[in-house]
This record gives sequence, structure tokens and C-alpha cells, in this order.
Amino acid sequence: MAEHPLNTLRKLDPVIMDHLEKTNELVYGEGALPKKYKYLMAMAFDAAHGAINGVKSLAQSAMREGASKEEIAETLRVAFHLCGVGSLYIGSLGLKDII
Repeated sequence: MAEHPLNTLRKLDPVIMDHLEKTNELVYGEGALPKKYKYLMAMAFDAAHGAINGVKSLAQSAMREGASKEEIAETLRVAFHLCGVGSLYIGSLGLKDII
């Protein structure tokens, strides 16, 4: 597995990393929305913002929570509709090794 992209920051500022980990638990933990939908929403944001590795990681997390390939595709359609064709390009690049 590739090195975590925030490992350098973890060495530099472990306090902020602890804060980020707690925030992740709050955001992606059990709640009114199922985890897979939270991951799909985050994947759409990353696609819209050009984060290829984020798309990949979040799609994998969504799939572990039961998201289908069809749900991933529809999520990228929403990102495209709201943020433009670049979302599809980034989404495709992020998904190429997992779909």
C-alpha cells in the first residue's frame, strides 16, 4: 500500500493530525446518513476539486460500505452537473485502478 499522503504532516504536527482523525470519525461515523452516502458525497467533492487520489480512496471506502459501481457513476454525474466536465475526467482517473 502507498504511504499515507499526510505522513509528513503527522511528523510535523501530530496535534493537528489527532484533530483531523477525530473530525473524520465525526463526519464519517454512524449517523442519520449511511456511511456509503457520506463517502460518495466526499468523492463528488474531490472529483470537482481535482483530487484524483481522494476520488480513489473515497470510492474504495464507499464500496466497502456497500456502494455499487452504479452509485459511484451516478455520484460523478451529479458532480459533473454541478461542477463541470472536469469532474468526470478526475473521476475517471481516480477510478481507473478500482473499477
